[in-house]
Amino acid sequence: MFKTVFFIFTMICGLFGCVTQSESEQWMTLFNGKDLDDWVVKINHHETGNNYGNTFRVEDGLLKVRYDQYDFVDEFGHIFYKTPFKNFHLRVDYRFSGQFEKGGPDHAILNSGVMFHSQSAASIHQHQDWPVSVEMQLLADLGDGKRMTGNMCSPGTNIVFEGEIYPEHCLSSTHPALGKDQWVRAELVVEGDSVTQLINGQIVLLYSHPTIDGNDRIVKGQRQEFQVDGQVLTSGYIALQSEGQPIEFKNVQIKELE
Repeated sequence: MFKTVFFIFTMICGLFGCVTQSESEQWMTLFNGKDLDDWVVKINHHETGNNYGNTFRVEDGLLKVRYDQYDFVDEFGHIFYKTPFKNFHLRVDYRFSGQFEKGGPDHAILNSGVMFHSQSAASIHQHQDWPVSVEMQLLADLGDGKRMTGNMCSPGTNIVFEGEIYPEHCLSSTHPALGKDQWVRAELVVEGDSVTQLINGQIVLLYSHPTIDGNDRIVKGQRQEFQVDGQVLTSGYIALQSEGQPIEFKNVQIKELE
């Protein structure tokens, strides 16, 4: 009788409480809300590790991107987590705020992103503006309702969409961009060569087979090893982007998948 009751209890625990606890323990916090100790900054025209103008900073428990200490022109920047990942589920909350820097290009207004399968910060040349990577592009609405968020962009890379290599630099999602000053949750699920992107819990884009594009003209100055056309990308670094628009990030968490 005791064995039967214990077995039933174990099954119930496995189906409900224990599964929830186990899953919560699998999530690892990448940004601790206190400092940037586990992150590496690379800003265009500056050496790796130089957080020029205090672009990336921690305030009020948020990872903030700001440009109040210099006049932004093309100092596109990225902050990389210290270790690479292969198969994973990433989630991050973002919120656009403030005013776009007047010196930047128009396309960067209310524009940022999460880079993955990226080259490391240390491997990026000083005057290389973008890392060779795949980007989950984050946008906010410009007031006309035309923009989507959770798009895919491919600096130095290619992806396969609906069975064919996608020929353009960016691929639009199915989720309308929300207004500035709203918190939005973005998620990436990378399993093998398949990528799923979600906004606020909704799947907005599916694609696969990220590879290096040796003929890419978006990224300039990358090392030869990142110009090997067709090389399959199965792992890499994760980075948050600064593109001229103030933005905040929080709840940056990852769960590694088998």
